[in-house]
Amino acid sequence: MLAIETGGLTKRFVRSGWFGRNRREVTAVDGVTFRVEPGELVGYIGPNGAGKSTTIKMLTGILYPTEGRASVAGLTPSAERKMLAKRIGVVFGQRRQLWWDLPLRESFDLLRHVYGVPADRHARNLATFVDLLELGPFLETPVRQLSLGQIMRGELTAALLHDPEVVFLDEPTIGLDVVSKGRVLDFLATLNQERGTTVLMTTHDVADLERLCRRMLIIDHGRLIYDGSVAAIRERFGLERTLVVDLDTARQPLSLPCVDAVEVDGSRQRLRFRRDRISAAALISAVAEVAPVADLAIEETPIEDIVRRVYREGL
Repeated sequence: MLAIETGGLTKRFVRSGWFGRNRREVTAVDGVTFRVEPGELVGYIGPNGAGKSTTIKMLTGILYPTEGRASVAGLTPSAERKMLAKRIGVVFGQRRQLWWDLPLRESFDLLRHVYGVPADRHARNLATFVDLLELGPFLETPVRQLSLGQIMRGELTAALLHDPEVVFLDEPTIGLDVVSKGRVLDFLATLNQERGTTVLMTTHDVADLERLCRRMLIIDHGRLIYDGSVAAIRERFGLERTLVVDLDTARQPLSLPCVDAVEVDGSRQRLRFRRDRISAAALISAVAEVAPVADLAIEETPIEDIVRRVYREGL
């Protein structure tokens, strides 16, 4: 059984101005089709308004599709929402499922009753997540007194205590500092590897996606424009590389074949080149022939730049 499957999934909204005037139909998701195998960790990305959150809401049963079909854990989300809720976990980065005035531990205990999780299984899961997400010091703290990073770790725990088969994460790292974001990403990687939990994650931070996911889906204007590996899209669009060389002394910009641009900062020079025109090894040899090299490094095109180019130019 596929963890997630969609076919021609479409959602249209009718919008109108004051007093119902100027009614018009807006297509938020337009014929999206994809399949996710059990145990996959897939990134779902796109610009604001592309249709990411609308897709997640249809897959979790919050919204009914206008057309097409969807299946999650073998269930139809819109028709079997109550059954589905017990088999999935959901985290919306800007919405809360924890009780604001209760200590974190009591929120977790209430959720045990909501999902009907046996006490021993709940205790085991809670102990595991408290350890992995370092929740221990603030379990007795009311949620309203927690930092954003602490709340997000609590939200992840709340979504996973009932052992869901599929987890939907909508911007789970939004607004987090570097340390909190690192904890969350490490936790998700561990969850996927050790428990085989299927994860579909939307994000605006493409570096998060590159760190966690082998596969990504790109949606733009409601349409799925890419479904493949992160490595493949980098290979296709990430031809530009940068050779960073530290020379023995400050020098004039090096004049070398197949180098598109040179940036000079003291003894450091940054040489941009395309790997389809010259290999890194050949360029390094050319640099070594004209100047003594103290150190060097190769920088790939940032994945964010690649995705921006896909949005701008299409596939």
